[in-house]
Amino acid sequence: MRNLWIFINRYNAFFFFIIFFTIGIVLTVKNNAYQRSVTVNSTNEVVGEVYQNLNVLKKYLTLGTVNDSLAAENAKLKTELLTLKNIDSAKKIIVKDTLNNPQYTYLSARVIKNSITLRNNVITINKGSADGIAPDMPVISPGKGVVGFVMDVSEHLSTIRSLLHKDTKISVNIKKSDALGSLVWGIGNSDFTKAFVKEIPNHFKINLKDTIITSGFSSFPPGIPVGVVTNTAVPTGDNFMSIEIKLFNDFSTLQYVYVILDKYAAEQKELEAKLPHE
Repeated sequence: MRNLWIFINRYNAFFFFIIFFTIGIVLTVKNNAYQRSVTVNSTNEVVGEVYQNLNVLKKYLTLGTVNDSLAAENAKLKTELLTLKNIDSAKKIIVKDTLNNPQYTYLSARVIKNSITLRNNVITINKGSADGIAPDMPVISPGKGVVGFVMDVSEHLSTIRSLLHKDTKISVNIKKSDALGSLVWGIGNSDFTKAFVKEIPNHFKINLKDTIITSGFSSFPPGIPVGVVTNTAVPTGDNFMSIEIKLFNDFSTLQYVYVILDKYAAEQKELEAKLPHE
């Protein structure tokens, strides 16, 4: 301890310089809009670079799992392609989304930052407005599961409001019975592997291990798997029931996502904006 005091006393001028220099920078940035803007932008660029470099290491550590997921998805796509090739052209088949004019386009993006321990978790990806991404676009994982909605967009980066966020709410239904509900992470929930489906009418019978899928009523295409029911006895105190589900998507190992571009989204939003608000 004596040596520490001797060291501080010997270099006290240097320490005072650092303290007052830091205070000066803080006051300058705090009280000048231009300097504050430059500092924030520079800090965001530096932090973004740091997170991208750290993500390189994390990506390699989970490379095996990611490759397995990509291989499984490629197999699924090849199966669907084979099915399309074997369609009997003599039969009359109506296809809503054809290969030449699809309603939905999937844009892959790499996750460069992801949080799962906060109350309001946000994900950063390496695609932005230059790639056609806009706020409110839905995001899914490469395997199974929903991720969230695009929140803010810059030219080359975007942030996603994760499903693990108090403001995220997605319309879903129970695959077996078509009962509608609202998927939320849940107040007080800190487990990134589970979520809750609320506002389900009481007259529906829900069973354990029933599959939950997107309904198509909240930007997500219908039929995307979300999770399976693990608890049907969640108390609500009203005329609706809530259930607990285990999510298919593992947010702790999320490396890539698909941003879904709906070519009718802007048209639908403009049309619904004309509806009377009562």
